[in-house]
Amino acid sequence: MKRYEKHIFICENKRPTDDPRGCCSDKGSVELRAKFKQRIKELGLKSEVRANASGCLDACEFGASVVVYPEQIWYGGVTLDDVEEIIQSHIINNKPVKRLFIKHPKFNKDEVEI
Repeated sequence: MKRYEKHIFICENKRPTDDPRGCCSDKGSVELRAKFKQRIKELGLKSEVRANASGCLDACEFGASVVVYPEQIWYGGVTLDDVEEIIQSHIINNKPVKRLFIKHPKFNKDEVEI
């Protein structure tokens, strides 16, 4: 039996302040995870959706970085204002938020079909 329909990983990696790639932690990812968890709970989705902190996702230069499985959708530059849209559009309605895709071939295909 599958435990979760969707799993959201929010990078909380912390790098030295002089690292040229920066780090997701300094870009608000701790607060992002808290908001994802809060909204998932408020919407009664806790048995279907899990939001977890992750270590480095190797996307800090695009941070704050979030990846949603099983679709393997990578979001970058996510802010607190984007959390509700990701939940409503992608998590609930299976429509990824393309404007937040990390635009790099290593992360998202040009066209994602769900």
